[in-house]
Amino acid sequence: MNLKKILFALIILTTMNCTHKAETSTSVKIVGEMKNVMRKGQLYGNIDLDTISDKVNLYGLGPVEYLAGEILIFNGKAYKSTVARDSRMNVQETYDIKAPFFAYANISNWNEHILSEDFESIAELEKRIDELSRKLTRPFMFKLQGMIKHAKIHIVNLPEGSKVSSPEEAHRGLIDYHIRNEPCEIIGFFSTEHQTIFTHHDTFLHMHLITNDKTQMGHLDELSFESGKMKLYLPK
Repeated sequence: MNLKKILFALIILTTMNCTHKAETSTSVKIVGEMKNVMRKGQLYGNIDLDTISDKVNLYGLGPVEYLAGEILIFNGKAYKSTVARDSRMNVQETYDIKAPFFAYANISNWNEHILSEDFESIAELEKRIDELSRKLTRPFMFKLQGMIKHAKIHIVNLPEGSKVSSPEEAHRGLIDYHIRNEPCEIIGFFSTEHQTIFTHHDTFLHMHLITNDKTQMGHLDELSFESGKMKLYLPK
């Protein structure tokens, strides 16, 4: 084989490798940015969930436009949680939702990991996910399923007509809810490069939790569970 043929073959192999990496790295689609909502007040919807064409094996999370609730898509089913006037939570299954920022992915194959230690904080969970996912292309979506000991979730509930120019203003009206000893499902986003874009500045995680009976759902702020009670699923 002459030099020209060798060079041509190397170019083809490099191109195929780069194309494969690009396709893998875009498996998670991110629309909008958290910092534009929190700092610039861009509260309007950047994505209509009804326009996501492929809903098979679909997972996603984000807030409702104008910070009027939370969104979770779990295995193709979309849920919206909002706060009623008496502060009770309403959860409904619907794709008729818009979000100012949102992340989603179609994942059909998972690797299961049984978490064999007690976890008392999200920081501990983040460290473990980081250790288990060193070979994965980032960002990626993951899921957790099992019995939680305690979780604190919130629903953003910005008063209608509010203007936002800081995280403090964006969280006006936010309501916290505590869940104890409930079987739950959690969808999460992990990235070391999306702080203030899709995770807060002090974490690599963004997670939403829904109880198995689908009556409680929101953004996850605190989490604890016992050894062997929770399974972690990472994409293959």
